[in-house]
Amino acid sequence: MISFLNLKKINATQRDELQVACMRVIDSGWYISGKELASFEEAFASYCETQYCVGVANGLDALILVLRAWKELGLLADGDEVIVPSNTYIASVLAVSENGLVPVLVEPDDASFNLSPSAIEKAITEKTKVILVVHLYGRLAEMESIVEIANRHNLLVLEDSAQSHGASVNGKKAGNWGDASGFSFYPGKNLGALGDAGAITTNDERLANTLRALRNYGSHEKYKNIYQGLNSRLDELQAAVLSVKLKTLDENNYARKCIAQRYLAGINNNELILPDSGGTGQHVWHLFVIRTQFRDEFSAHLKSKGVETRRLQELSATRSLN
Repeated sequence: MISFLNLKKINATQRDELQVACMRVIDSGWYISGKELASFEEAFASYCETQYCVGVANGLDALILVLRAWKELGLLADGDEVIVPSNTYIASVLAVSENGLVPVLVEPDDASFNLSPSAIEKAITEKTKVILVVHLYGRLAEMESIVEIANRHNLLVLEDSAQSHGASVNGKKAGNWGDASGFSFYPGKNLGALGDAGAITTNDERLANTLRALRNYGSHEKYKNIYQGLNSRLDELQAAVLSVKLKTLDENNYARKCIAQRYLAGINNNELILPDSGGTGQHVWHLFVIRTQFRDEFSAHLKSKGVETRRLQELSATRSLN
């Protein structure tokens, strides 16, 4: 059986280096907020070409903390609206509701699965304050147009880049388009830790400083708590693992792209809708999502041939096929 995702096989390619990194942390005696975290934050900020990276416990916390920080900085208030794609994972919406904000669900574009600029324009009201853009399945949304809309309406842009590590448009990577971006390093991501992990990238120094306090009980200095924060710290072990894996992220993304291109070129079936690659570098193929009216039959057929699949939410397949 060709498994949907074989993390054991993936991690085996860097087994020796990962073991060295883990032993380095174990032998250091320092496991929270140390040199490994600082090193990874610097490396990932450099990779995304942003000024700052703030490591946190997971991708959900990354989104929650950005919105919380904007509230602390007076940029958001209870009841403000956040535009969110209706087909995103629940974490994107939980981050909004957790902060007393109102999620406004907007239908995605049929071809890209991402928010379309025209749909965003129609959803904006006087209460809209944030556009939460999810780069779903590894493809960047139309960020140039979305940022232009945000600037015109004086809105904040928060990227959910949990599935798009390394994706870029015109040389600009996911995580460097919005005012801030949340990343998940869940083990199955293109850049995956060996447990839960996340990070926030931004070019806003004031936001970065606020986030560093919020992730640490609202404190920059022990026992001096200036915000009602969380315990959401990226630990030293996961930071060390991510530093190892970051070195091969582009190489692994390229391998995904080559596989995706083989699928796109070789699959020829009128009953299937194949994903759109978007353009050079725009898609890093976290998932290769196929739509069909015969989903169960197709999945069963692949299983009979030794290929494992996973079911995602329905994406207006019937409307698109008619």
